[in-house]
Amino acid sequence: MITVHSRLIPFYICTKVGCHWHGISRADQLRIKPKVARQRVPEQDALLRIRNFQEVPYGFTRETALIEAHRCLNCKDPKCRVGCPVDIDIPGFIGLIKQEKFAEAAQKIKEKNALPAICGRVCPQEDQCEKNCILALKETPVAIGSLERFAADMERETQSVVIPRKAQANEIKIAVVGSGPAGLTLAADMVGKGYSVTLYEALHKPGGVLVYGIPEFRLPKAIVEAEINYLRRMGVKIELNSLIGRLFDLNDLREMGYRAVYLAVGAGLPVFMSIPGENLCNIYSANEYLTRLNLMKAYAFPDYDTPAPKGRQVVVVGAGNVAMDCARTALRMGSREATIVYRRSRSEMPARLEEIHHAEEEGIRFRLMTNPVRFIGDDQRWVRQIECVQMKLGEPDSSGRPRPIPIAGSNFLIDTDLVIVAVGAGPNPVVFSGFPDIERNQMGYIKPLTPAGRTNLPGVWAGGDIVTGSATVISAMGMARLAADDMHGYLKEKQGAWR
Repeated sequence: MITVHSRLIPFYICTKVGCHWHGISRADQLRIKPKVARQRVPEQDALLRIRNFQEVPYGFTRETALIEAHRCLNCKDPKCRVGCPVDIDIPGFIGLIKQEKFAEAAQKIKEKNALPAICGRVCPQEDQCEKNCILALKETPVAIGSLERFAADMERETQSVVIPRKAQANEIKIAVVGSGPAGLTLAADMVGKGYSVTLYEALHKPGGVLVYGIPEFRLPKAIVEAEINYLRRMGVKIELNSLIGRLFDLNDLREMGYRAVYLAVGAGLPVFMSIPGENLCNIYSANEYLTRLNLMKAYAFPDYDTPAPKGRQVVVVGAGNVAMDCARTALRMGSREATIVYRRSRSEMPARLEEIHHAEEEGIRFRLMTNPVRFIGDDQRWVRQIECVQMKLGEPDSSGRPRPIPIAGSNFLIDTDLVIVAVGAGPNPVVFSGFPDIERNQMGYIKPLTPAGRTNLPGVWAGGDIVTGSATVISAMGMARLAADDMHGYLKEKQGAWR
């Protein structure tokens, strides 16, 4: 029996130093167990899903979402919100789910994030909001990402989507270059503030990395299309097949009447390893491989014109989310085996824990502490083997991770007939032909003058991977929200004129 102090009603309170019970003895506090464990999201069986491209997690049902939502303690000082790059009112939307106000929960999220169905699927919540959840101190955190997805999916499936009221139109024109997460976010924020926003996309479909870089089984394209259509209904205009640096440049945009420009073109130039044999046949960049499969539907060849690279023994170099996407896609394309080769240990792998878990369930092999040094081909110049060397970890390098050091005399061979290099991407030089005077850093990325992304060019901001290099969807969105506020203040101060 729990002993309650006299004249005190037991309650749970969260302060800046943590959450604790009031009105209950310390001994009884220690005996209190969590009533409900974190709810599991049902998924396709691994043996079934490697034969299709359908989404792996099914998402919460109404019942499991309500159970999970009631695990939230509604902290007065919610650390989860501090961990969110776009500052979503997490206790607020979860509280609405508790009340079964699902559409209202989605609308609460959209006050800060115009792409909740996307973020609920691909954001690394375990390193952000869920990492800060107070329940993570003693048990498992609230499944914030899964609840975000649930609210967004329920809003869409019940056709309850509401277009928010915008500020009065001011007729000031803004150009957004690139329709990935950063570009879409800034466009949504600025059109909501009353601006006339046109988004320019180089490809024939909007969405950037969301459509060409993330496979269907992780982010269905119908979800991306629905989120982008929401922005269109808000008033964002989208121009496709519009390549900056080729069809127009900064001067052209200014002549077209744009008072501010946001560059969010991503980092789409593949990075290779610069080792012998890298030009052999059937060695692809992750960018090209995934674009062929995701955007150009090579998996349906010959019904679609783009052929799909195939191999029986696939090796993917790298261990980020992109590498996991490539390896898992290769299995679905009929590969007998797919192997991840990574030069550091498991604890340094940059991929989300969920993606690593899914890859292991599906039978992806991992060769850790291993680094390729040479690709070997046959007489027809098709790749047949990779010469690798074993690594050991040394002192931390500039990334903060232990530096991998080759072990002399440890070279060995791995058989392969398809290699996918997923070690990162850099800025596409085409963008700089349209903005030749924009300041860049030593890595070639745009160098902003402020955290909000203001560049050395008057009236020009930049954000997302073109500034940071390859990063997460939500970090790009967070940068875009800062830029939107800064751009709004700048345009108000200048009264819509270029300074």
